Amino acid sequence: MNKIKIAMIFGTRPETIKIFPIISQIKKYPHLIDYKIIVSGQHREMLDQMLKIFQINPDYDLNIMEKGQSLSDITNNSLLGIEKILKKEKPSMVLVQGDTTTTFAGALAAFYQKIRIGHVEAGLRTHNKYYPFPEEVNRHITSILADLNFAPTRQSCENLLSEGVKREDIFISGNTVIDSLFLMIKENYIFREPLLKDKKILEKKIILVTMHRRENWGEPLRETCRAINKIMNEHSNASVIFPLHKNPEISRNVKEILQNRKNILLLDALDYDDMINLMSKSYIILTDSGGIQEEAPSLGKPVLVLRNETERPEAVKAGVVKLIGTDEERICSEVDSLLNSREKYMEMSKSINPYGDGRASERIVKKILYNFNLIDQSPDEFKAK
Repeated sequence: MNKIKIAMIFGTRPETIKIFPIISQIKKYPHLIDYKIIVSGQHREMLDQMLKIFQINPDYDLNIMEKGQSLSDITNNSLLGIEKILKKEKPSMVLVQGDTTTTFAGALAAFYQKIRIGHVEAGLRTHNKYYPFPEEVNRHITSILADLNFAPTRQSCENLLSEGVKREDIFISGNTVIDSLFLMIKENYIFREPLLKDKKILEKKIILVTMHRRENWGEPLRETCRAINKIMNEHSNASVIFPLHKNPEISRNVKEILQNRKNILLLDALDYDDMINLMSKSYIILTDSGGIQEEAPSLGKPVLVLRNETERPEAVKAGVVKLIGTDEERICSEVDSLLNSREKYMEMSKSINPYGDGRASERIVKKILYNFNLIDQSPDEFKAK
């Protein structure tokens, strides 16, 4: 029987989280699939953290990370490095995930070599090319290049259809981030982060905060921090835990406003398993992260999104996620409402997840095998409950 070779290309923490369960599924088919793992190193430290947690050993590491690198640097260095590897390995398919610059460069390199492209988490859209920047354009272009689009939801599929992608080139898989979530949540989890071993912090109503989007750098971030200050002045029964992104500009702005405040814990970026299990113990989540918007609904945690638009509208429609932006008064009002009203809290804390059921990776691998005529039956698509 013929075998195929799949090259998986990624370079950031979120990509690693979402491609790890696909790697795990591919390992179940050694008689049908050879695979190579190519990492760009776009996010060096956070990527290495994830590779260690998931015990992933890349076959190739471009190690492109440089201090002060521009988007053009990332694109150019990734594209040239990936091209050399693809010429050598000659894979049957390149698999890219999401919307990073590595994703775009990997798809473009494969296109130039006329290699089939699978795009995991295809079809997310805000319809604003500068929001999020540069991710919205990255995923648009990747969809144009892709031969097989793994849309996580029906809405993502509809977005692709409206752009002229053929239905036979789209497969609704669910989102692989839910697969990773279910693999990593533990009921009696013991945190590695020393500061999270303080039970006094965890006994309060935890407001978990994360921010990293480029469009929120500067004043939006500072305004959010001022709102957090006000909230904590009024709610002694709550605590804020804010893991800080590695970007020094983000860390500096947050620390200027929130450092050494009572019941506010500023942490270095957490390992993925620490972060997921902290989410499960949180009361409310404030974030501009796309991944957390997908993960938290499975945990029944209300999510207030610090953005004005989202490419993940499904959970907003389900009522478990709310877009609130970064206006100081709006943030205070929305958090106060959830802390003060049990009824409003319960409305948003339903355990409903329109993004996946933990079987997305299994579907994706089986669909690839089917498309290469290595199995006889195509898997069923994901249907949200």
